Amino acid sequence: MTWVAPKPGEIVVDATVGHGGHACLLARAIGPAGRLIALDVDDYNLSRARARLEQAGLAQGGPHVDLIRDNFANLAEVLDRLGVDKVSVVVADLGVSTDQLLGGARGLTFTESEPLDMRLDDRLTTTAADLIHSLSERELADLIYSHSQERGSRRIARRICQARREGRIRTTAELVKIVCSALGASARWRSGRLHPATRTFMALRMAVNREMENLTALLRLVPTRLSSGGRVAVISFHSGEDRLVKRGFLAQQRLGVYEIITKKPIRPSEEEVGRNPRARSAKLRVAMRTADVQEVA
Repeated sequence: MTWVAPKPGEIVVDATVGHGGHACLLARAIGPAGRLIALDVDDYNLSRARARLEQAGLAQGGPHVDLIRDNFANLAEVLDRLGVDKVSVVVADLGVSTDQLLGGARGLTFTESEPLDMRLDDRLTTTAADLIHSLSERELADLIYSHSQERGSRRIARRICQARREGRIRTTAELVKIVCSALGASARWRSGRLHPATRTFMALRMAVNREMENLTALLRLVPTRLSSGGRVAVISFHSGEDRLVKRGFLAQQRLGVYEIITKKPIRPSEEEVGRNPRARSAKLRVAMRTADVQEVA
């Protein structure tokens, strides 16, 4: 939390609380006089975060904590409901947890045959299977490429469309087989190597959960709810996300609303990657609010 420097008594937002790691650090920093507003679309994550705060002794005797099931794209509405106008810190970690990838039969793993769902929020109505069977071949190819830069996107989309004419694609195992066939790759995955279906799965997950659209909405609304001197930090794991964050921060800096604190993205140390190999692709960008405006275009 060094880069956002939360202070005692501040109101801070953890926009993606996950299992509560950042939330605990924020809660300790702001102390009993502060307020922590933590969001997540996954009810299981909220329960894990609540338990972690309690175990750390931060649920009692710590700051006021609001744990809310909602998407960070709706942060303005959440703050309005809570009667909060401005906040001092917003932190958004865009990573998907290991539990989400490997548990809950969400259809995000290559190691098990699961329903082709991919919703991180089970209140959403569109699944990955729905997209696969409703989009045209060109739309599928464009989706896969734009979200993951998969060079074989057109071959994959063509093979998916061929397969769906023979019957509904229902499971992750079926999709893995189709993608590997399209790429001429083996579906047998060796740990430590990028699975041939990784980029296709990532693209579908991002589309199902509208991750790029929600991030765009967050970047637009945060400047309107940060107090003067407030800090926003975003941790991305995908080049498209990082590009959105970079451009969003630069646009606000040109308007005189932000001062970008991290001229280049902060990457994890070797020690951090050793503890968590999935952090290898993480990029942290931080900006500070410098202007006091009500609305930012």
